[in-house]
Order: sequence, then structure tokens, then C-alpha cells
Amino acid sequence: MPGAEATGLPQAPGLAGRAVKVKVPATSANLGPGFDTLGLALAQYDELEAHVIDAGLEVEVHGVGEGEVPLDDSHLVVRAIAHSFARAGFAPPPLRLVAHNTIPHGRGLGSSGAAIVAGVMIAKGLLDDVAPFDADRLLELATELEGHPDNVAPALFGGLTIAWTTPEGPRHKKLIVHRGVSPLVLVPEHEMSTALARSLQPEQVPHEDAVFNVSRSALLVAALIQSPELLLAATEDKLHQNYRAQAMPETDRLIRALREAGHPAVVSGAGPSILVLASDPSERADAIRLVAERAETAWQALPLAVDFKGATVQPA
Repeated sequence: MPGAEATGLPQAPGLAGRAVKVKVPATSANLGPGFDTLGLALAQYDELEAHVIDAGLEVEVHGVGEGEVPLDDSHLVVRAIAHSFARAGFAPPPLRLVAHNTIPHGRGLGSSGAAIVAGVMIAKGLLDDVAPFDADRLLELATELEGHPDNVAPALFGGLTIAWTTPEGPRHKKLIVHRGVSPLVLVPEHEMSTALARSLQPEQVPHEDAVFNVSRSALLVAALIQSPELLLAATEDKLHQNYRAQAMPETDRLIRALREAGHPAVVSGAGPSILVLASDPSERADAIRLVAERAETAWQALPLAVDFKGATVQPA
């Protein structure tokens, strides 16, 4: 990791021997109509430890990404640590980073957002008494790296988040999800590029489609926090899922089958995973059976709770 000489920034005082551990939830963004705005934290986690060492950078990855992700300063968590330290006016310290990952990569469950949030939270923990980060600062740092706040907001704060941008920076509102909502994530073996998914959307959409999504987004917030029985209607979308369907035909086919059977199914993030916002556990079981019967390839079913805490950091 670049030190003080390479960055031209001073080392933060008193970091020698410090160690922190962080836990970051998976997320599902968009939730159907809430494109680039709504996000939900899910109880599937990456857990990491960072130890300040005498010199250099050591990165160790276990679980998802093991043997695949870089183990140098191009690792996304390391980049997020370095970015957060630089924005606080300090060079990043020499570190040993150990990651235990369970969030699938390239499946629309916010793995890159989780990595960024992990790095920001590691920096927060190490710099806590030197350069404290409040909630707005954490969201700002994470959004600078992710490009938009819809995944990093729920990863940071938990629950259902509404995220938006202002001239002063990104903002969020956290809401508590109704206890009757039972999320189910269906994860295929294949990955999907977020960049590819975004490239398939038109720059302009019909006025009636925009109005349609505004109404469904408003309804979705009400359904998730108060009226789960409205989730099927509330998860309808005309802004992005149809345009992306050509890149993930089986995802699209299964979502249509699930919705025809009455299940509030949507693309999770950029896909190709499917999120079912069931209103009770028995509905999740029915959705799992339907996908097992209709799928042409292997899909993993993850019945998950909503994470209400968001990312946490504590001394290791």
C-alpha cells in the first residue's frame, strides 16, 4: 500500500498495532421500480479484519473470490481504505487485511458496494479518534467510489434505504421493513456485468413509463414498511428490467413465471439474481419449488432476513 512518501500525505498518529474487524451485509438495489434509489440490506455478510503492521501490505481472501480477486493495492477494499485515508488527509498505514467473504460476486447482491463499505468502515475504525467520520461522510466516501448511493446506503445503514444526491453530496433515509416481509434471493451460477446491464437501457423513456414507475416506487415504500399485501403491484417496473432482459433471458423467464404465480419477484440489482419479496415464509417455499421446476440451469435459493444494523466496526 502506498505510504507517506508515495502519497505526499502524513501518516496518521497513533495507529501502530491497531486492529479492527468489520461486518458488511449484502444488498439488493432497485427492488423493481426504485431504480438507482431504493436498496435493501440482507443478512448475508462479508467479514474482514485489518491489522496495522510494520511495513507493506498483506491481503488474504477466504470464501467467495478466493484465488480470483487481486491481493495487492488494486483490491477494492484496499483502494477504499486508501481513498478514505486520503480524503481525511493521511497516507494509509501498512496493513494486513483478511477477508472472509460470503456475498456472491457479479450476481446483483452488492458485492462491490460491500467491499467499498468495508474499506470505508476500516478507515473509520482506525481513524476514529483522529478524524471521525459521521454518517453523511461515510456515505459520501463510499459513493465517490461506487458512483451511486443505492447499494452503499443500505450496506452502511441497514434496512430499507432511500438514497438521493444533492449539490452538497449524497443523502439517505433509512426505514424499518415490516416484519411480515420475507426476502428470498435466487442466485444462478453465471455472473452479470453491471456495466453491460446499464448499457442496455435507453437514455430516454416514454413519459407514461416514468409516471408508472413514480407511482410504483411510492407504493413500494408503503408496501415494505406497512402493507406487504401490496408488494406484487408495488414491484412492477417499466424503466430497466425489460431492457436488460435480453442479457439474462432465464432470469427474465423465471421472474415472469414467479409473478404470474403471484410472487413479487424482481431483478436483484443489475442481476442476474432474482429477489422475491415474499409476505410470509410459506410463500418463499412455493417460490423455491417453482424455480426448481422451471429453471434450466442450477439456481441457489437463499432465504434471508432483512439486515437492520448495516455495517459494523469494532476493535479486533
